[in-house]
Amino acid sequence: MRKLSTFLLFSLLFLGTYTLSAQRDFSKVEIKTIPVSDQIYMLQGSGGNIAVLTGADGVFMIDDQFAPLTEKILAAIAKISEAPVKFLINTHWHGDHTGGNENMGKAGAVIVAHDNVRKRMSEEQLMVAFGRTVPPAPADALPVITFSKDIHFHWNEEHVFIFHVHHAHTDGDVIVHFTKANVMHTGDTYFKGRFPFYDVSSGGSVEGLIESANKLLFIADDETVIIPGHGDLSNKKELTEYRDMLIVMRDRVKEAIASGKSFEEIEALGLAEDLADPWGQGFIDSKKFVSILYSDLTREE
Repeated sequence: MRKLSTFLLFSLLFLGTYTLSAQRDFSKVEIKTIPVSDQIYMLQGSGGNIAVLTGADGVFMIDDQFAPLTEKILAAIAKISEAPVKFLINTHWHGDHTGGNENMGKAGAVIVAHDNVRKRMSEEQLMVAFGRTVPPAPADALPVITFSKDIHFHWNEEHVFIFHVHHAHTDGDVIVHFTKANVMHTGDTYFKGRFPFYDVSSGGSVEGLIESANKLLFIADDETVIIPGHGDLSNKKELTEYRDMLIVMRDRVKEAIASGKSFEEIEALGLAEDLADPWGQGFIDSKKFVSILYSDLTREE
């Protein structure tokens, strides 16, 4: 009963926030283009960060935010490349990263993602954190190329290595590594400078987030430019701080659970309050992050 009450409470915590997002007037959103390298750009609007690789072969795109923004996003891309979008990579299945898929697919982009992204988009999903059901995506929105472990693209004179990280933000996350340019797009495995949302109901876990960060830190060097799922451009130092925060918070909540405390007792401890500035200044505040960790670390396998 205690776990069920926590489940319901956790759902309600996010319901109001999601409803506000769903009612947003996208006509007011502006797409900002940030140069990352000679050929790579980050686009920010509403939703997850987009990356584009430009060149003679055509545009290679990572994520596409929400459907009402597609026209604005394509207009922003047209300012940096006259070529069409040939490939679109989804870093995971959530709508703020895949909402434009149907539009992009109909426009001719080949959509590529992990096997679990197509599976989740093909079936009705219950997003516990938002207390809502997500219907199956239209056929034109589904990835047409999927993979289980990793895949390589040799495109625009760049070597793009895309690899799966297990049970991190979801069960279908991929990291996109532009190896020549030394640039990585992390999807939502990394929220720069803030507590992350990770989707426990879609196979996400704090252990997976930590493992994903460790893999990225192994690959990165001090010159690597990191495009996070949310937030401004980042680097290895900031990613290290994020990984260390995750470990601290995991250990605090795990220790409190092991001592036999209820969710209400753990919530009252204020385990993340000393980290609220700056980590709790984003979409997920300190109390909500503790709630996510509790639901993750107490779930039955």
